[in-house]
Amino acid sequence: MKKQLLASVLSIAMIGAVQATEHSGTYDFDTKGQHQFVTFKISHLGYSWLYGRFNSFDGQFVYDEANPGNSSVKVTIDTSTVDSNHGERDKHLRSEDFLYVSEFPQATFTSTQVNLADSDEATIVGDLTLRGVTKEVTLDVDMIGHGADPWGGYRMGFEAGTELKLADFGIPTELGKASETVEIIISVEGVRQ
Repeated sequence: MKKQLLASVLSIAMIGAVQATEHSGTYDFDTKGQHQFVTFKISHLGYSWLYGRFNSFDGQFVYDEANPGNSSVKVTIDTSTVDSNHGERDKHLRSEDFLYVSEFPQATFTSTQVNLADSDEATIVGDLTLRGVTKEVTLDVDMIGHGADPWGGYRMGFEAGTELKLADFGIPTELGKASETVEIIISVEGVRQ
């Protein structure tokens, strides 16, 4: 099972009551986008991997260390910024055959439940809307680290992942048995507000 999006936001919990107040808060994704990625990986005919990413997305998470169940995550992705390092393929990915960005320019994820596994791992359950279809997905999350930054702020970083079946989100193009699912990997650094 793949790591889940920002579920790690809760993973720092239970370190201690004093730290709970220190780490809790609302975190915006790194506004310059330099330290965050939404990437994907899908098999090409079972012979190799195709990697890509979305170049524009934004989000926020609330981390409540004392009460992890009160934590939450929201993410919005600009699907027109899909980038697989090949211009013609990217045009195809934006078409009705795949993301249909002219009709559905955004994908969103809103958490409904955060479950802390231990101090460094969590799962986040939420609603993913992609290509106009909303499905519940579970993200496996690892906390990468947290602490003060050189500019007087406080940051937390997570890596999350999940697998999606293309057909579950109304993507009509059949790519063969090896390519029925896509792996999503998200790496995010949040800055406490």
